[in-house]
Amino acid sequence: MSAGSAHEAETIVIVGAGQAGGWAAQTLRQEGFTGSIALVGDERHYPYERPPLSKAVLSGAAPAGSTFLMKPEAFEKLDLDWRPGVRATSIDREARQLRLSTDEGIGYDKLILCTGGRARTTNLPGADLAGLFTLRTIDDAAALSKVLMPGKRMVVVGGGWIGLEVAATARSKGVEVTVVELMTRLCERTVPPEISRYLSRLHSGHGVRLMLGAGVAGFTSNAEGLPVVALADGRELSCDAVVVGIGMIPNDAIARDAGLACDGGILVDARCRTSDPRILAAGDVAAWHCEWAGRRMRLESWQNAQEQGIAAARSALGVEVVHQPLPWFWSDQYDVNLQIYGIADPFHRAVVRGDLESDSFVLFYLDEDRVRSAMGPNAARDLRFARRLIESRKRVDPQRLADTSIAMSKQ
Repeated sequence: MSAGSAHEAETIVIVGAGQAGGWAAQTLRQEGFTGSIALVGDERHYPYERPPLSKAVLSGAAPAGSTFLMKPEAFEKLDLDWRPGVRATSIDREARQLRLSTDEGIGYDKLILCTGGRARTTNLPGADLAGLFTLRTIDDAAALSKVLMPGKRMVVVGGGWIGLEVAATARSKGVEVTVVELMTRLCERTVPPEISRYLSRLHSGHGVRLMLGAGVAGFTSNAEGLPVVALADGRELSCDAVVVGIGMIPNDAIARDAGLACDGGILVDARCRTSDPRILAAGDVAAWHCEWAGRRMRLESWQNAQEQGIAAARSALGVEVVHQPLPWFWSDQYDVNLQIYGIADPFHRAVVRGDLESDSFVLFYLDEDRVRSAMGPNAARDLRFARRLIESRKRVDPQRLADTSIAMSKQ
């Protein structure tokens, strides 16, 4: 029996029309589902990918429409009950109904929550002044791009991935950039010290002023109405724009209010099911036990948004799925593509392949004699082989890994 014939009278509602939600809707149709699909999104854009927003879209090298998951005509062929610019406000689990900001209700047989997250903001004094930006949506990128002009000055609050990508794009447009980071190294929460040092060298080499271990006390305006960043030590940074890039908050409130199990995100199992078997979740908002990390986590990545959106759709149709992908993350900054496979822990042994002072090397992180994580800049080919070593759990010789005269295909 096909998915279409088994579920033709059902209604599946997807909340969140980003990458995970868009892939969920597309997958339902690809799997043969012929019932009704409602797609509710609080933005008015077609489902789109977010990574280009801080790079090609922000710089003006690509139009916003280039981020759409599919062409408009292909999207229309999915025959969705498409609700753009509408927010889901509550879930009545007993009645199996979703309430909307339009004061309408939609009944569901299965509900897939792909609500993603929102840019974390600050409540410091002056945070509501003009000239402060966050970057999470197409509209955010359009607003910020207007100030990226040669000679302008920008302060980026936060030395994580979004802050560094914005800094790189701004420098490519001739903007003077200062990055202010409270921690003592860049991306301290997500990468080991070796990668932090590389990122510092990369950005300093492109003229970015890095202020590490620096706290922000608040924001004011100067006589021209432009923002001024007040640091905790009394220093002040005058600029034309401030970008607050201090992370993301998962949009799990609607799930918590409905009584679903949540803890820093909506808790799901490997089949993307929440504590209510009729409700699933995927993407940036979903938290599950990642076998590769040995702990529960959320994966804020392009890879996971797509793959978990697909998995949730198939699971909603009764297909047996196990969503346990090896975590993969990438970031483009200047002419560097940095990729990370797996999860590195502090107790892992670091093995270097190549020169850490160059712009192409690989760092392996070993648990005894097995590779658990691999990362590095401009090393895509070697990292593809490293991924195989991680996934196969093959025993390796650290000395051979470090020897660049021995091809990765021979490890």
